[in-house]
Amino acid sequence: MRCPFCGNDDTQVKDSRPHEDGAAIRRRRICGSCGQRFTTIERVQLRDLVVIKADGRRVPFERDKMARSVRIALRKRPVDADRIERIVNGLVRHLEAMGETDIPSRDIGRLIMETLREIDSVAYIRFASVHWDFRETKDFADILDTISASVSGDAGEEFSPSDPKDKD
Repeated sequence: MRCPFCGNDDTQVKDSRPHEDGAAIRRRRICGSCGQRFTTIERVQLRDLVVIKADGRRVPFERDKMARSVRIALRKRPVDADRIERIVNGLVRHLEAMGETDIPSRDIGRLIMETLREIDSVAYIRFASVHWDFRETKDFADILDTISASVSGDAGEEFSPSDPKDKD
């Protein structure tokens, strides 16, 4: 592991312990050159995923980008950081278990939205507004109507914007 301070390749592990309910390993390291200490977290990666964007571009899947999006959607909501980490781990495991290495970004967005909808309706709306690129208040009203209908038991079809756009 390369030292983030001096770039030296010679670092030693001083302590290892389970992290995130055993889904990862947290390692404390020390650089043999500059003596700085730092922490790394190792996770199991079943396969290298590739995201297919709406414009056809293919980019490597970035777990951190997904985690950041989920954290932003859940910001100032009653969901603690440990639960958010478990949510992201579950989403990544689901994507890896699908068996496909190439996954359209709209499918990833849909999976995140389904998960957020079960957890927090405000986070669901926040994420949907970015994922579907809401431009008018009508877009928000439509999704609120859909949520209200599902809460009252009059759930018809799931919300789908008239012109969905996948965000990068």
